[in-house]
Amino acid sequence: MPRNVYTEDHEAFRASVREFVDRTLKPRAEEMLEQKVIPRDIWKEAGRQGLLGLDIPEEFGGAGADDYRFNAVAAEEIAAFNAAVSSCFGIHSDVCPPYLVDLGTQEQKQKWLPAMAAGDLICAIGMTEPSGGSDLAALKTTGVRDGNDWIINGSKTFITNGHQCDIAIVAVRTDPSRGSKGITLFMLEADMPGFTKGNKLDKVGQVESDTSELFFENVRVPDANRIGEEGMGFISMMQRLPQERVGAAVSNTAHAKQILLETIEYTKERKAFGQSIGSFQHNKFKIAELVTQIEVTEAYVDDCIAAHAEGKLTPIDAAKAKWFSAEVQNKVLDECVQLHGGYGFMNEYRVARAWRDARVTKIWAGSNEIMKELIGRDLGL
Repeated sequence: MPRNVYTEDHEAFRASVREFVDRTLKPRAEEMLEQKVIPRDIWKEAGRQGLLGLDIPEEFGGAGADDYRFNAVAAEEIAAFNAAVSSCFGIHSDVCPPYLVDLGTQEQKQKWLPAMAAGDLICAIGMTEPSGGSDLAALKTTGVRDGNDWIINGSKTFITNGHQCDIAIVAVRTDPSRGSKGITLFMLEADMPGFTKGNKLDKVGQVESDTSELFFENVRVPDANRIGEEGMGFISMMQRLPQERVGAAVSNTAHAKQILLETIEYTKERKAFGQSIGSFQHNKFKIAELVTQIEVTEAYVDDCIAAHAEGKLTPIDAAKAKWFSAEVQNKVLDECVQLHGGYGFMNEYRVARAWRDARVTKIWAGSNEIMKELIGRDLGL
């Protein structure tokens, strides 16, 4: 089925992203897997290629693309290579910049955005806490005013880019009496006294992503590092979560699509009982189902991409795209493992790593259960 969401300009950009993947990422795949991190020089090369500043205005060193379809192209190509790299780059370049671009002061933008676009500063976002999970309104990290500063105490967990981050956007409860209206966002810098990082978490999949806990013990943060108005943090996060969720949907779909294409080629080459395994009716029908599921999902996600590029994507439609793409991704990859037989369970095969990497997509960016809750509420249920 032809895709109509992209223009020639987007496809030309796709070619440049693909060239970056082929030249820079693929030769270093095993290194990233073994070291469980994306090396700094790769971040800087991504910056030089203009992949980290698509949402950042040109005056602050970015591309100033102002068209989400370019973000989606980058996410598709990098996710097709590696889901973990896509998640790290996505948090840094797709999720974090809008907070500064939309809410930051001129001084904040000048201080952080050029270095983010260049890959010189790696950014994380600290929402999830050990006791809260998807319940962002229940966060316990606190900030208490002390003159022109805030004293921040608490912790965050499951933070993508957490171990390497130079800066982190952190959600903090500054007024315990006001519930979700008592949450404020701050930019914390890694060299601030009292800001420490836990070890890289030992995850089932996406090991190239340096996920870790962040700890704050009496961290003194100047009010100049506050992002947006005091008490508006929860609303600011809710307003920007649709971009994170549609970005997750784009990556989920592209990741599963690429592994399915590779699996189809495998079933053409792999022989059993004197014929290719793909020619057996059961496998042929199964592959037909998987291809259809991917293409139908891709069509909906494409509509979400187009809507978001026009500023019309609703939080509910983003929630639909996020949960459904994650379900399809996991189902497709599980079947791809099955089609590979015993080889599908071997870590040396991409399909095995992809299968592991995909499992978290039903949990992060708001669990699939939370997405369904949001959709149900919107239906008046």
